[in-house]
Amino acid sequence: MTWEERWHPLREEWIIIAAHRQNRPWIGEMLENTEDKIPEYIEDCYLCPRNTRVSGKTNPDYEQIFVFDNDHPNASFDAPKAETPKAEIYRSKPAYGISRVVCYSPRHNLTLTELKVEEIVNLLKTWGEQYKDLGSLDEIKHVLIFENKGEAVGVSNPHPHCQIYANNFVFKTIENEARSSQEHFESTGKILFQEIIEAEIEDGKRILAENENAIAFLPYFARYAYEVYVAPKKTHQSIADLDESELLGFAKVLKTVLIKYDNLWQMAFPYVMVLHQAPTDDGDYSAFHFHIEFHPPLRKPNLLKYLAGPEIGGGNFLSDTSPEEKAKELQRLSEIHYKQTV
Repeated sequence: MTWEERWHPLREEWIIIAAHRQNRPWIGEMLENTEDKIPEYIEDCYLCPRNTRVSGKTNPDYEQIFVFDNDHPNASFDAPKAETPKAEIYRSKPAYGISRVVCYSPRHNLTLTELKVEEIVNLLKTWGEQYKDLGSLDEIKHVLIFENKGEAVGVSNPHPHCQIYANNFVFKTIENEARSSQEHFESTGKILFQEIIEAEIEDGKRILAENENAIAFLPYFARYAYEVYVAPKKTHQSIADLDESELLGFAKVLKTVLIKYDNLWQMAFPYVMVLHQAPTDDGDYSAFHFHIEFHPPLRKPNLLKYLAGPEIGGGNFLSDTSPEEKAKELQRLSEIHYKQTV
């Protein structure tokens, strides 16, 4: 049984690990797995090829990756001028930025997990191109790339896709991570994330996949039951900085993690996936280490990790599971997708 507090060095906060609570009596809401056979094409899906979106624009008959400006952006250079608040302690500014959608495949019934390694490499390259393209704009201070997968996280369309938010501010988690990484480097001369990788390799208990160029692990300070980090072994500020061999190694490790996720409960595993990349505001981010974080909402096949008093009210996570036990579960799973073994 693990019952302790663990320090999260990237977020600079304590995580309460209370694994003995995982099997406490539960009579609250339970989720049902309503996964049905999904067709390859759906006529009214606004992300499928040849279909008309709500903006009136028609998707091309694309065969691989398709990128377009979001029809419902969170920010735009056409955003109206913000009203000046009456109170001096309040501030506002126009929501300037660009929102984009990246469709992974024309097939509606695929997921990132089911893409071939070479298709994942192409996606990684697309993410890098988008980061560089959007980040080069003077008004853009940060490029956030993320995927919400599954009904459990409220995804609006199951067609395989992710979103890009390029905004005129730096998202708080990245801002904090960049600051803590830089401060650690200035005080120790070491890259914080490199020390995390070294600690995970030395411990070895939570590593899920590894090759010459990349590594995936369930971190010592995990907040969610099946939280996983995927990172290149060399320090890079963004996905755009990885060379061909690093991209291939990264894609292989990423696919292994995704397969293990699906194999866990033989279902399309829901998650929030976020690319942690350095801000693009011309600051010094030499100590920032690009990586991808997965935050799965389920702690059991039909039970969500609800954010409640400690998380929403207190601001610190309480984990009902032990990172070591969850890592063991994932480590035992096959690297061949369950659908291929049927």
